[in-house]
Amino acid sequence: MSDVFIAFQDNEDSRPIIEAILADNASAEATYPTGLVKINAPGSLVIRRESIEGLIGRSFNLQQIHVNLVTLSGHIDEDDDQFSLSWTH
Repeated sequence: MSDVFIAFQDNEDSRPIIEAILADNASAEATYPTGLVKINAPGSLVIRRESIEGLIGRSFNLQQIHVNLVTLSGHIDEDDDQFSLSWTH
């Protein structure tokens, strides 16, 4: 099974997104290359709107992750509630 990954700019806006991803994906691991936070996970990774909202205490439009998104690897499946990366359809 190949890893998927997603990388964000390392800034205040990205921190709750990263924290939510790591909380919701037990096998995900973060690395911190200069100016970035890269999250790798075996096979799949999910970003849940509800998890981010719980951390920031307000509503969150999941499309906002694209503002600080640098790169990703995997097939994308997204809707209003979650953004998923995987190598399966």
